[in-house]
Amino acid sequence: MSAPAAEAALHLTLAAQALEAVHAHAAEAAPEECCGFLLGRPVAGGASVEAVLPARNEAPGDRASRYLISPEAVLLARRRALELGLEVVGYYHSHPDGTAEPSGHDLEHAWPATSYLIVPVVEGVPGEPRSWRLREDREGFLEERLVPGDEGPTA
Repeated sequence: MSAPAAEAALHLTLAAQALEAVHAHAAEAAPEECCGFLLGRPVAGGASVEAVLPARNEAPGDRASRYLISPEAVLLARRRALELGLEVVGYYHSHPDGTAEPSGHDLEHAWPATSYLIVPVVEGVPGEPRSWRLREDREGFLEERLVPGDEGPTA
């Protein structure tokens, strides 16, 4: 598959309930970044998210432009996903007074085969999210097309 065809095939299916939870978390956390887990299943060309699990932003210093999820929270999220018959397929976070595009910091800390949903928040109001995957060469991200999905379990 050529690179443009591979890019076009990337998608993240997101249950409406999951998106509502991400928007609520982003609004509540503003002016700091919120963060959390995307729980679902890998599918050809991306992932299907059925639930989200909020996490505490434990970044030292400026939480308006950084987030950090503790290793303990990652373990708990993986356990919760298993209980639901799901996997951690990605992460979400907000960009207060920013865009839904990955930052240089996001690029430095991204993992392959993982979805990164970013929600812009302007004056406390969440906007349209965008989702990204790290390119194989790790030099940037490929955008995943967001697809509305069915309702799934709540985390």
